[in-house]
Amino acid sequence: MRLKYASNLRGILVLAALLGALAAQSLHAQNPDSMMPEERAAKGKQVLDQLITALGGPTYLDIRESNCEGRLAQFGHSGELTGYTNFKVYWRYPDKNRTDFSKKGVIVNVYNGDRGWTLDRGGVTELSNVAVADFQEQAKRDINNLLRVRLKEPGMTIRYGGTDVVDLRTVDWVEITDTEQRDFRLAVDRSTHFLVRTVVTLADDTSPDRSVETHIYTNYQLMDGVQTPLQITLDRNGRRVNQVFFQSCKFNPGFSEDFFTKAALDKRFSEVGSKKYKEEKKKEKEAEKDN
Repeated sequence: MRLKYASNLRGILVLAALLGALAAQSLHAQNPDSMMPEERAAKGKQVLDQLITALGGPTYLDIRESNCEGRLAQFGHSGELTGYTNFKVYWRYPDKNRTDFSKKGVIVNVYNGDRGWTLDRGGVTELSNVAVADFQEQAKRDINNLLRVRLKEPGMTIRYGGTDVVDLRTVDWVEITDTEQRDFRLAVDRSTHFLVRTVVTLADDTSPDRSVETHIYTNYQLMDGVQTPLQITLDRNGRRVNQVFFQSCKFNPGFSEDFFTKAALDKRFSEVGSKKYKEEKKKEKEAEKDN
């Protein structure tokens, strides 16, 4: 009995050693430090191809417009939840965006390339150069812009970044650097090939350190032939900033030509803004009379 037990134990130990050696060999083969630059580039592109295929392949790449709605949860400096906002966000890639806040859309921001406008109860005004520049920077960091448009830009460097465990998932990291020295790191699930998170590192003009922005993607659902993450969390320098909870998304809906223009906001204000403004002014005057 003891001899049989010892024999089985030796067999188990030999099998464990063999599996360990194979695992070590596999990890070594995937170690980016042991790969030639062209191998790292080819492996990185392979992982990106798997990601794009998993998201929808040509259907995903052919998206030029999107229309999503949901709720935005915002967090304070101490990590406390400060509230929820209903919103609808519209894109015409790469640089046209419209966001309607609240269900009635009485606060709207529109960006169109190097121009921007905002609608509120007082009317339509032009956004500052700082706000427009901030949007343009965000557009360059947007993951859909990166995968659909920017990967084709000259000077983009793609590298395989190795294997890791992120959010209890085994992932492959892909590292991308653009010509303006933005560093993108994409964690791609080795099983589903869905995007788990992105980490963007860029220079911070207000600090000698580099600023780090992390997006976490969960709850993928198939919508219009595209796997879409319905929950996206944004952390900046280790602090939670907001969480987006999408209820629905539609792709290539076919926006009108003037949808991302000041004229569209002027029309919107004539429909809802001026009425709301007049109602509030009337209430203010009634309150003054009562006092």
